[in-house]
Amino acid sequence: MKRLLLVFLLILLVFLLYGLRRGSKEGFCHLTLIGSTSVQPFAERLAEEFMAENKGYLLDVQGGGSTAGIQAVRQDTAHIGMSSRELKGEERTLKSYLICYDALAVIVHPANPIENLSIREIREIYAGRKRSWREFGWKDRAIDVITREEGSGTRSSFEDLVMKGEEIAPTVMVQDSNGSVREIVANDPYAIGYISFGLVDRRVKAVSIDGVRPTEENIKRKVYRFVRPFLFITKGAPKACEQNFISFVLSERGQGILKREGLIPVL
Repeated sequence: MKRLLLVFLLILLVFLLYGLRRGSKEGFCHLTLIGSTSVQPFAERLAEEFMAENKGYLLDVQGGGSTAGIQAVRQDTAHIGMSSRELKGEERTLKSYLICYDALAVIVHPANPIENLSIREIREIYAGRKRSWREFGWKDRAIDVITREEGSGTRSSFEDLVMKGEEIAPTVMVQDSNGSVREIVANDPYAIGYISFGLVDRRVKAVSIDGVRPTEENIKRKVYRFVRPFLFITKGAPKACEQNFISFVLSERGQGILKREGLIPVL
């Protein structure tokens, strides 16, 4: 009798977990979002607002990088993937939703007097050919260069937009999130890194690139060229729970939240 009861409870647990994993169970929606750490803080903000207005929803937002998010959707371990780069190759069989635009900002410490760098100069710093701030008219001090990890959508965008096929030097410090890059630059006067424009705050300074500052106006006018998409990804047509959240994000309300967070809405 105890064995039958145990089997019954195990079967019940499997069905419960399956129902949560697929996103709904008797009106309750549990959605898992995995992917870009650039998109993550904004998705968390959207999820908070959505859950406050829609009872019966539980949204779990996790990082891991764009590639990890895309793979999670393909393997059915996430309902929605988050990507800060375009889909490539076989990834294009997935369904993508453009939720907003973001720009890449190259950041330094506010104590750093450098206000402008050219694309070529940034490339030379990251390729390891320019190693001292003295080469830019400042102190004779080594440049502490920070990049994102392989698989990061932010790194992929940076490589496409700035490196143009050149390798990032193996001596460059690697960090696994935009927040980590920002934190290091905020505490190191000799550091340089790149992060989402929407995450730039008073603790760091975004430099102009080829004389153009990363401002919302310059991004909208397409004068500032380092712009990338923020995407939600699903495996095929979204189910009702997924669609409801995506529709909220693409609504005037959701787009307004993203705009207030410093991103460029698609509406």
